[in-house]
Amino acid sequence: MDYIQVKNNVFLINTKNTSYIFRVNKYKHLEHIHYGDRVLIGDADALSFKKTIPHGTTVNYDKNNNIYTLDSLPQEYSSYGTGDFNEASIEIGKEGSYTCDFRFASFEIKKGSKKIKTLPSSYGASQTLIVRLKDSVNGLSLDLYYSVYPNEDTISRRAVLKNSGTSEVVLHKMMSYCIDFIENDLSLLALYGAWDKEAHVSETDINRGTLTLGSRVGFSSAKNNPAFIIKKKGTREDSGRAWGFNLVYSGNHYSSVSKNEYGLHRIQSGISFERFHKRLLPNEVFETPEAVMTFSDCGLNKLSQNFHKFINNHIVRSDWKNKERPVLINSWEGFGFDIDKSKLLALAKTAASLGIELFVLDDGWFGRRNSDKAGLGDYDCNLSKIPGGLSSLSAQIHKLGMKFGVWVEPEAISIDSNLYAQHPEFALMEKGRPLFLGRNELLMDLSNPEVKDYIVENVSKLIDENHVDYIKWDMNRMMNGVSGEYNHDYIKGLYEVLDRIFTPRPWVLLESCASGGNRFDLGMLCYSPQIWASDNTDPIDRIDIQKGLSYFYPLSCIGAHVSAVPHSQSIRITPLETRFNVSAYGCLGYELDLNKLSSQERSSIKKQIAFYKKYRKTFQYGDFYRIDDENNYDAFEVSGPDIIYTKFRKSLGSVPEFDKVYVKNIYNDKVYQLSERSSLRKYVSSGAALKEGLCLDPLYLGTGINKRVRCPLDYGSDMFIIKKK
Repeated sequence: MDYIQVKNNVFLINTKNTSYIFRVNKYKHLEHIHYGDRVLIGDADALSFKKTIPHGTTVNYDKNNNIYTLDSLPQEYSSYGTGDFNEASIEIGKEGSYTCDFRFASFEIKKGSKKIKTLPSSYGASQTLIVRLKDSVNGLSLDLYYSVYPNEDTISRRAVLKNSGTSEVVLHKMMSYCIDFIENDLSLLALYGAWDKEAHVSETDINRGTLTLGSRVGFSSAKNNPAFIIKKKGTREDSGRAWGFNLVYSGNHYSSVSKNEYGLHRIQSGISFERFHKRLLPNEVFETPEAVMTFSDCGLNKLSQNFHKFINNHIVRSDWKNKERPVLINSWEGFGFDIDKSKLLALAKTAASLGIELFVLDDGWFGRRNSDKAGLGDYDCNLSKIPGGLSSLSAQIHKLGMKFGVWVEPEAISIDSNLYAQHPEFALMEKGRPLFLGRNELLMDLSNPEVKDYIVENVSKLIDENHVDYIKWDMNRMMNGVSGEYNHDYIKGLYEVLDRIFTPRPWVLLESCASGGNRFDLGMLCYSPQIWASDNTDPIDRIDIQKGLSYFYPLSCIGAHVSAVPHSQSIRITPLETRFNVSAYGCLGYELDLNKLSSQERSSIKKQIAFYKKYRKTFQYGDFYRIDDENNYDAFEVSGPDIIYTKFRKSLGSVPEFDKVYVKNIYNDKVYQLSERSSLRKYVSSGAALKEGLCLDPLYLGTGINKRVRCPLDYGSDMFIIKKK
């Protein structure tokens, strides 16, 4: 089927439910017309921007036409110097001039995707449109790529610049895409945060001026995730119009959303252009990261589901694509650096008896790593802690019927390490400056081929010699004192290292981490099927973190662990059931010393794991819904063969109000049974009543108890399994 149509210089890209239209106008500029619900290619004129009279104080592109100005024209990609005074998508310096004028030259439609040479990208597109533009004065060629993923209602965009001239140019800025909207009453939904407070949702009205999002810390960061949503005001989880955007990139990034005096909204994203000055010699090419976009006319849940399906089907790869993730136990919060073989094996034996499938040895196993002040860069196992080495421990873990995993931080180096003593030049430092340490470490110079070879050799050896099934790849150091183009080279170096290690070993489950969720992005998901969402394992905080991530990322890639109380991040005490109920909406793990729990707690955990395994495919790959609710509640639903619905209370005061369950994705005329996971309580209802809101038994009101009264604690939760009768 042809998803891309071209007629009379009009380009139409269709997905299952959306259409994207632009055209080549008489000046050979690309004019954006529509992105939203399905329309016909013949609707281009009706949907296009109309202008019949000149605006005041504008610069005309054509001296013989006082109406045509790029300042108010909705465009597909914008440049500086020809009359457009909105933010440009590309800035190139040549002989003191920054003017560019890219005009249409040709187009091509290809089957499938076209791989980016220097960066990871999506795969499995149905068709790809390549539109070729040229600036004849500067001798530049600009190719715009549009790939269509019809079943996921997703389109990807990127740009490739070639210096086709005879002299050098300097590239200062190049966005992955530009899209201009003529809409009213829009707002920006984005994720902001910090270490331990990742992925919190922020919503801002889009008024005159420019809103910017981005990262300056060397990686995609929790300060502003690369993903964001533009939505009509009043759009909710299950109603309204929304456009979602994300970037397949893990370094410094920049996004802007602006509204000019004519009501034209410009949206664009790409590599951060701060301190970016890339010299392009003749015939040299620069590729932007790929950007992805999707649209929903029925609310944010549908928008999120588009992203989730796209990531599972066209971003995640290796043997773990669409494969259920194992339940793991991680040693960190239980032991920290204080590990020894006997404690690790005792934990592993208990974990195996409870049904846990993967044992992860976290930090502290190598070199002089007794604190975070030493050892990074070394890969020799500390035999005083683990006699016989990792191969012996791995064999004993496998004998218990579990997979074996190891924590590493390959991008960093400690000054107190054998590697630094032998190769101080491997560290990223500024000559003549004092050492600026972050978490007592420096970054490795991933633009150096020797450094890349060292990491590839040692991590590969670690995996192969010790039969490692899982790697937790951490990164805890922000990057400072470098140029924008160096940061880009670093990220390309990281991708090269990951590709060389893990592409030949597709069976290894890689979980990315960066001080928690500081590098939660589509670039890392091209190598790492799951990402650690946050070092904060308090479930009440995790509700907000995992909810924020769910707007853009599927549950199958969100690492979520049950930990001990009081939580080290909040000193809060929460019920074990709530800790599980939150962590179940992701890749479930446990991070505590199981042998310090009571027999009753271990019995509860065994039941939790059995329940999770039974419904794991639904939790990780079902359709996920955030429920619009009130009264201090959050509610999540996943829908597959069965439906799992959970209500979370952040606190409970006296005389609580009655509460309801609002279930999605069910048939009005079918009868369903709701069974509460942790009690014998059951309800029977039609689908119609569940959609309207089934009223639950009352919470404790302070006046008495009977068998129908629910008696939850603060931070309690209720998980229901919903089946057709």
